Amino acid sequence: MTPVGNIREILQYKGGAAWTISPEETVYEALRIMAEKNVGALLVTQNGKLAGIITERDYSRKVVLMGRSSKDTPVKAILSGKVVSVGPGHSVEDCMRLMTEQRVRHLPVVEAEKILGVVSIGDLVNWIISAQHSTISQLETYITGYPTPPA
Repeated sequence: MTPVGNIREILQYKGGAAWTISPEETVYEALRIMAEKNVGALLVTQNGKLAGIITERDYSRKVVLMGRSSKDTPVKAILSGKVVSVGPGHSVEDCMRLMTEQRVRHLPVVEAEKILGVVSIGDLVNWIISAQHSTISQLETYITGYPTPPA
């Protein structure tokens, strides 16, 4: 089964919130924002443009394991500067492939240098599960003539 839909549809469903932080802020502040917003990554922006991304993985590998202090380490010291991003027209399948190949869990959605949002691997999995439930329900209704009762 090929995943249906594109990133524009996912952003319309989930919203286009993209939490950001300056490269000059501390890693501690980044972690505080991630915890407050319940997200695993923040986009690092400078002068309104995407400059990188900082993730919980960056923190664990580049701060904790290196013996650094999150209160003394600036975001710019550990951010992932090579950001893999997508546009709103990218398909769910393309994004899943890209995440797998690049070993990333978050994709900024950018169009004409404007940040439209972020999709995570969880967003894509939830989208696919929802699409599969919808397809199954439609097939059951087609075969039986009756919709499936809610669980």
